[in-house]
Amino acid sequence: MKFYRLLSLIVALALLAGCSGQNGPGGANPTGTSSLPTPVVRVTPPPEADPQSTLLAFLEAWQKDDYDAMYPLISEDSRSSITSDDFTKRYRDAMNSLTLKEMTYEISPGSQTPTTAQVSFRVTFKTQIAGDLVRDMSADLQLENAKWQIVWNDGLVMPELRDGATLSLDYQVPERGIIYERNGQPLVAQTDIMALGVIPAQIGESEVTLLGELSRLTGLPIGAITGLYNDKRGTDWYVPIGETPLAEVNRRWGLLSNLGGLVMTQYNSRLYYGGGIAPQAVGYISPVPKEQLDRYVRAGYSPATRVGQGGIERWGESYLMGKTGGNLYVVGKDGKVISSLGKTEAQPASSIHLTIDQNLQVWAQKAILGYRGSIVVLERDTGRILAMVSSPKFDPNLFEPNNANSGYALGNLLNDPNQPMYNRATQGQYPLGSVFKVITFSAALESGTYTPETKYQCGYEFTELPDRVLYDWTWEHMQQEIAAGEEPPYTRPSGELDLTSGLMRSCNPYFWHIGLDLYNQGRVTAIADMARGFGLGSKTGIGQLEESEGAIINPPGLVAATNQAIGQGDVLVTPLQVADFMAAIGNGGTLYRPQLVEKIVDASGVETSMFKPESRGVLPMKPETLAALRAAMLEVIRNRRGTAYFRFTNIDVPIYGKTGTAETNGIPHAWFAGYTDLNNPDKPDIAIAVIVENVGEGSDYAAPMFKRAVETYFYGQPRSPYWWESNIGITRTPTEPVTPTPPE
Repeated sequence: MKFYRLLSLIVALALLAGCSGQNGPGGANPTGTSSLPTPVVRVTPPPEADPQSTLLAFLEAWQKDDYDAMYPLISEDSRSSITSDDFTKRYRDAMNSLTLKEMTYEISPGSQTPTTAQVSFRVTFKTQIAGDLVRDMSADLQLENAKWQIVWNDGLVMPELRDGATLSLDYQVPERGIIYERNGQPLVAQTDIMALGVIPAQIGESEVTLLGELSRLTGLPIGAITGLYNDKRGTDWYVPIGETPLAEVNRRWGLLSNLGGLVMTQYNSRLYYGGGIAPQAVGYISPVPKEQLDRYVRAGYSPATRVGQGGIERWGESYLMGKTGGNLYVVGKDGKVISSLGKTEAQPASSIHLTIDQNLQVWAQKAILGYRGSIVVLERDTGRILAMVSSPKFDPNLFEPNNANSGYALGNLLNDPNQPMYNRATQGQYPLGSVFKVITFSAALESGTYTPETKYQCGYEFTELPDRVLYDWTWEHMQQEIAAGEEPPYTRPSGELDLTSGLMRSCNPYFWHIGLDLYNQGRVTAIADMARGFGLGSKTGIGQLEESEGAIINPPGLVAATNQAIGQGDVLVTPLQVADFMAAIGNGGTLYRPQLVEKIVDASGVETSMFKPESRGVLPMKPETLAALRAAMLEVIRNRRGTAYFRFTNIDVPIYGKTGTAETNGIPHAWFAGYTDLNNPDKPDIAIAVIVENVGEGSDYAAPMFKRAVETYFYGQPRSPYWWESNIGITRTPTEPVTPTPPE
């Protein structure tokens, strides 16, 4: 300020002197003294901000990793010595090497001249690997175009990096944790692996033996293996088949090494056993996506680390990763270590034990092989997920770049129109069809308008809507039989039914009538409210997996109310939701939160987290309503007129269930859902939901798969071939399904 006052005084005196010595007309000086020239004074305008403000803006931008905002704050000479990209890289590389979690700063008073300044500041780097590093630094600034700019050098990243030194982090990465199934068998673990493939032209006469060995090593059915190379027979193309532990190959090396056409390539990685057991639920690992690299490195990951993508691998990342350790060094331009800034020891990972039953899961995957759809099996009285199948499955091993099969098959997987990586069990949203009738049944009884004995005449047609006629499934069957040239008697209407028999026969007109009747009574939301009480229209809360909510809306009119009553229209559900409410029907009314994790065990063997059943609500019905519903669901299986009777004639496990056929754009999905009630203390009862996309009726496809899951769970393996199999797992020549029409 003294400077500016002095400058102003000089200017004033100069102007005064100029005025007093001014020439008169004609240029004569009346005093006769000589005239001095008018002085030219250039005044530097005051700067727009003080030096501390510029440094503050620089540090605030640094704190946000906004290097683009930092770069314009450095001087012109500094910008001429380093490009914006190199400036950004210098900071980003250093902060990543630090494994920076957070940067804080404090600015101290500095010194200043009219055109230069120096400001001291302290930076605290909070890091994953080296703890807190505190550095005292000083920034020189200069005035350029009325702005204070920072005279930048490498020491403003860290003092140790002046003169071009860099940071280097020597990582210590613990082995990723193992994922086990409920009985202690590994589903995923680090091991030596053999990638298996074939060259069809070289297979020769050993094909039968080759197929048997490949099936044993990979778990794939022989038909599935031949399907991989049938269209390439006679070619020298490499066809990937799968992966298996090296130890399994070594046990039969003598035989395998002599099989024509077999190609085996060894590598070490994280192995997903069986080519992926419950792969959509378990997930996979892959290299860190480039756009996320900074975030992972700052969290302490090595840039080369594989990270969890999807399923338990992603949900359990913090357990399965352990904690990376390392030594942080300062390295000179010559590549020699100058100093160590800090060190942290790696901490071993925990293991995750799932509720999945491996044997049941594998058989359930085989049960729906070749179809799109889902099978979900829950422990009825706890919410444990024993099997979660989404078909088609995928092989998580293909995401390992060192796997020889990856380059051949990963692209096909990522571009598969059947979306094998999509978890249909938790994310697939489908109309529920006639399985929804258990909800309409419950709403009818809870309304007080209906009893289990309420009668209704179930014919071919439903004519209660003013502008249309709807047809029962019996009419559709009759039309199909006539079209096929079959002789009478054709499928006939169900006739007079009470409400219990209406569910047993799955009479569409009866349930259309209920939906329309309740709507006309002013009970517009009765069925929708009951559906929401069953957990539909909202997530189950599984937490460990991504899931969809489905959709339950209040019907806006007569037609919507009628459609909703049989699970069509705007009704959308996930298979997990259906299995969950079926479990609630079977256990007395408690909706449990489905869970996939049994326990988490740290490296020392201590169980740090254990499964606990969690109730998320109860079914909104009186005990007598629930009892009536259960009795009707038993009739579906036990009564000779029941829609599923012919599919369960040779099983001694008590089953309560409901068939369903739901249409999306006129293409039917097959549903069957229900639960068991064996009450065996050594084998807790289960609830199951099965959907098979775009194939036909629930009794034809979903019910046999439901039965196979029940047999596997209670007997250890399936006992009954499907109607389309010549033996279990062996498909006979395809024929049209023959659905036995339940007797009149």
